[in-house]
Amino acid sequence: MNTSGNPKYKILVVDDDLDVNTTTALLLEFDGHQVQTVFTGEAALAMLGKSQFDLIIMEYWLPLMKGNELAAFIKQEWPDQPIIMTAAHSEEINGDDHPLTGVDCLLNKPFSMQQLREAMIWVFDRYAGKRQREQETYQAHGSHLEDPDNPRSVPKDSNK
Repeated sequence: MNTSGNPKYKILVVDDDLDVNTTTALLLEFDGHQVQTVFTGEAALAMLGKSQFDLIIMEYWLPLMKGNELAAFIKQEWPDQPIIMTAAHSEEINGDDHPLTGVDCLLNKPFSMQQLREAMIWVFDRYAGKRQREQETYQAHGSHLEDPDNPRSVPKDSNK
């Protein structure tokens, strides 16, 4: 029940803990977002192969594939995919032994809904700023970004 007028997003939640996964999804849905949940990195990759998401919120300590490995793989395939990682013991993973390649924001567990909202705003603002800077750069050079594999890209002038 979102009455704040904030944008609604399509979000994928990846956490192997059923209670955390369900609670996070319910809180996000309460804010008006469309949420899908999975419990493993492999299931997240399968979901991403079928659908696009505005944001992925994932746990670091996933079975078989840690969150940093999943994030790195996702950024390889979908470089503009925003990712928030959650972890109960972030001090254990935020070091040289466990680089967080591809993670846009690290959120410590337990977190409040307000902290999650703030992390989401920060990540979306970061990507909005990046898109704005890219657009300004391309406009300044008189060209447009075109990527045939990216349906969100801007096609080049077709009249040439």
